[in-house]
Amino acid sequence: MRQADLRLGETVAVIGLGLLGQLTVQFLKASGCRVVGLDINESLFEMAKKYGCDATFPSSRDSAASIRAFTRGLGTDAVIITASTNSDEPMLLSLDIARKKSPIVVVGAVPMNVPRSPFYEKELELKISCSYGPGRYDPSYEEGGNDYPAGYVRWTENRNMGAFLDLIADGKVDVMSMTTHNFPVTQAKDAYELITGKTSEPYLGILLDYPERKEALNRTVKVSNFEKKSSIGIGFVGLGSFAESMLMPPLKSAKVDFVGVSTGTPVNAKSAAQKYGFRVCSTDSMEIITNKDVNAIFCASRHDSHARYVLAAIAESKPIFVEKPLCVNREQLTEIDAAVSANNGRVMVGFNRRFSESFRAIKKFYADRSEPMAITYRVNAGFIPKTSWIQDPNQGGRIIGEGCHFIDTMAYLTGSVPVRVYAEALSSANREIMHHDNVIITIKFADGSVGVLEYFANGDPAVAKEFCQVFCENKVAVMNNFKTVELTLGKKTKTLNFDGSKGQREEVAATIEAIKSGKEMPISYEQIRSVTLATFAAEESMATGAAVVIE
Repeated sequence: MRQADLRLGETVAVIGLGLLGQLTVQFLKASGCRVVGLDINESLFEMAKKYGCDATFPSSRDSAASIRAFTRGLGTDAVIITASTNSDEPMLLSLDIARKKSPIVVVGAVPMNVPRSPFYEKELELKISCSYGPGRYDPSYEEGGNDYPAGYVRWTENRNMGAFLDLIADGKVDVMSMTTHNFPVTQAKDAYELITGKTSEPYLGILLDYPERKEALNRTVKVSNFEKKSSIGIGFVGLGSFAESMLMPPLKSAKVDFVGVSTGTPVNAKSAAQKYGFRVCSTDSMEIITNKDVNAIFCASRHDSHARYVLAAIAESKPIFVEKPLCVNREQLTEIDAAVSANNGRVMVGFNRRFSESFRAIKKFYADRSEPMAITYRVNAGFIPKTSWIQDPNQGGRIIGEGCHFIDTMAYLTGSVPVRVYAEALSSANREIMHHDNVIITIKFADGSVGVLEYFANGDPAVAKEFCQVFCENKVAVMNNFKTVELTLGKKTKTLNFDGSKGQREEVAATIEAIKSGKEMPISYEQIRSVTLATFAAEESMATGAAVVIE
């Protein structure tokens, strides 16, 4: 209706009088329109007239003359197609009955093989109605809660929902009489057999009834009996695709006990628990962290939640491995600093590249150096659209979220910490490009070394993602995407070949060993903290255009 931009007294044809069509008829009548209903199933006409249809006709081009007569020869002011069919008939019928310069709005699933001549002669408008209205499929609106000003967008997705509820409350839309069937959810299969035609019976609106809860439902669900096999009971927060592919295999090899897992949805939580043998599953991560049988936390949730779970684990005196980044802003880091200091917190961040065979070989190559290093690390990161959760400003952005990996690798190679950062981003008029996705960052380290991180999202995926070269004391080391490392000394080059792994297996093994032995985590908190501060400094430098000193 919004797409059709209707006015009081205009005549609208609704092609398809199923559930959506009958609702549309009621909306149109509530708006003061004259309504013509069309369907191939004439048994629906009586209900359509009950809801306000002024005239009903078979959905056929043979009805065009009758509809023109009903509109006093003008034709319809709009056509709304709510039918679902593989036939071109609804579209062809719309062309016959629509007046000149009027809209045809497609709601249902119909072919749109549009002949040019009628559209050209009548200068018709063809519109597709996206569900719900403005805001639909916009993460900023639907997930971030950023509303559109009513002065500019009167009818948003949410305001349309509100208008629908108002119509029901005022008795102008009747959904009760449209409900032809109720099924207990335990008989949902019967409901779907009705919809798919396996059961031959007329239907319109179908409800699935869930039993009322007698008491509050515990969000933690027991999946299996627990048999303790290890002193390490793992609680996993945020077991998504990355964690499944990169963290769970080495954890399984470490022979720890999988106690509890939490994910954003109950289905995913239970599926993960059954797949990996977790004792309990939940959508409440805090319940996993506080579980008495859990004594170590692994966290791979979205970036903006990392700090919250790190603080919760420290408060419970439980060591935590958290995927990068540690946190997304200075305020969160200050809180973590205080918690680590006050509780002797044990925190490990997933900076895995320093554990890879490739970078360990380079570290060994320069083991006896006394001069500073010059390091260039080029990352062909790949394009990520602005609609991705990764691009949400609340998630910290790609430099804080991923750039930390490469800064940590430089810190590992130099054995030093960043002290000054200068960053420049590419500037583009292309609004689809996130400026902080294409960045060159220069980092000065305390030992005099200089690292340059070239992080680009504008390259071709055919080029290897990561390339690193190190110059120091007349020696050169080149790492090519974890497949080869070239070590050059005395005009001779030695090439080492690797399997492309980036150190996740070794990283997890080292973390589990540290937890079991009670020793310091594989990366000290001060190193983790300094790398995190360097990413914040890079963002600040891009914003101010000045180098940022890290205190």
